[in-house]
Amino acid sequence: MAATESAPTPPLRRGWILAALMFTIMLAAMDATIVSTAIPQIVGDLGGFSLFSWVFSIYLLAQTITIPLYGKLADLYGRKPILIFGTLLFLVGSAASASSWNMTSLILFRGLQGLGAGSIMATVNTLAGDIYSISERAKIQGWLSSVWGMAAIVGPSLGGAFAEYASWRWIFLINLPIGIVAIILIGIFLKENVQKHEHKLDIAGAFFMLLAGVSLIFTLMQSGQAWPWISAKGIGMIVLSVILIALTVRVEQRSREPIMPNWVWKNKILLGTNLAVVGMGALMLGPNMYLPVYAQSVMGLGAIAAGLILASMSFGWPVASSLSGILYLRIGFRNTAIIGTVIIIISSVAFLMLPFDTPVWLLVIDQIMIGFGLGFLSTPTLVGVQSIVPWGKRGVVTGSNMFSRYLGQSIGAAILGGIFNMAMGSQLTGAPGALKSQLPSKVNDVIEVLQSGKASGPAEDYLRHSFYVSAHHVYIAMAILAALSLLALLMLPKEYPIVSD
Repeated sequence: MAATESAPTPPLRRGWILAALMFTIMLAAMDATIVSTAIPQIVGDLGGFSLFSWVFSIYLLAQTITIPLYGKLADLYGRKPILIFGTLLFLVGSAASASSWNMTSLILFRGLQGLGAGSIMATVNTLAGDIYSISERAKIQGWLSSVWGMAAIVGPSLGGAFAEYASWRWIFLINLPIGIVAIILIGIFLKENVQKHEHKLDIAGAFFMLLAGVSLIFTLMQSGQAWPWISAKGIGMIVLSVILIALTVRVEQRSREPIMPNWVWKNKILLGTNLAVVGMGALMLGPNMYLPVYAQSVMGLGAIAAGLILASMSFGWPVASSLSGILYLRIGFRNTAIIGTVIIIISSVAFLMLPFDTPVWLLVIDQIMIGFGLGFLSTPTLVGVQSIVPWGKRGVVTGSNMFSRYLGQSIGAAILGGIFNMAMGSQLTGAPGALKSQLPSKVNDVIEVLQSGKASGPAEDYLRHSFYVSAHHVYIAMAILAALSLLALLMLPKEYPIVSD
């Protein structure tokens, strides 16, 4: 083992460390919600509308591909220096984003932010596993999850306020005081006893892993959007990704200290859990991508009300995360995660039963239940894998878990986006002849037509119903993804071999 865990952290110091972790995770959580509301003002100032989707994509790409690397580095050199480095990098990216002079520079600096966010996502959850016992970790995950819930509500409002009354640049500058406070608290209160050893960092493995990750996630993001899946470019990118993954595996097998060791994939618990988490990441994208637009286009609600409906999913998540500790101590990690997956399946099926004129409160209850399911699934899958390895391997397994989640989100965006587009395209193609001339010819134009009120009464009603049908296809896919996660969980043993540091 490269390092050993420090002595038990005193309760007062743990409280300050938890506050620092919550401040740090707030950077990533707020970033996911605050930027989207300011996009019209950003585009109006910088131009480059055709590139604006990359403001989000480059951040997710940079964050996802670096998580396993940061997890390994945290095991080799300790959590503290890796978290402080990543937070500083995130703050540099934030300040640079605020000073952007065109869309290209903003995309570049958002990538820098994403590189810092990879460290945050890899090490915050690892540290929570380090300083809290198995019985306490569910409660702590509930606290960390609550940050995402608050961000889902505060982020859009704050972003809109900055864009309207100040400047969109403040959505990035606000990160600076939050991050500085987090770094100060971590520097003062987090003490680690890391044994000094000579390490030979797997540079070649890291290089090929980053290349393979970029190729795979870029392919998932762009296929079906920038080019068809079945096309020379689509097939070529898939082949390139497979080749790079194979090269990465070959290089990692020969390395003395690989970034992603073979034991991660040979361990049945880690493999099954990571597969389940890939499914969880994929099905999370359904509500995030389509629920706000569904609420506005089908139910006729405003943007704020639509955002609050989506945020209701975040109410159930931290509550279930906290309660999951009571369950997994009694019935085990696997069975608790299975309960969460079943709740997600039931909630997805329940959405399919909602009528076209659904009352808002029914949709809110359904989203709260999905949040409950995600809370009962995410916490035991994370705490479970952390509990079967010692300190010196916890960063790797936490990194692989978080990487699986974000890889799943990329897969979910590709799959669910493709399903929605096919369903909506079929609805447009099969429209009655009298309406076809009034309907948009492309799926991408449906939302614009609905929002602008360009369609006549019958045409608008048909488009709203078409969106209703297409969203149902998305939730059918979510139920299937949850069922696949359930199958992966059923591979796991009922009891885990707990390792104490």
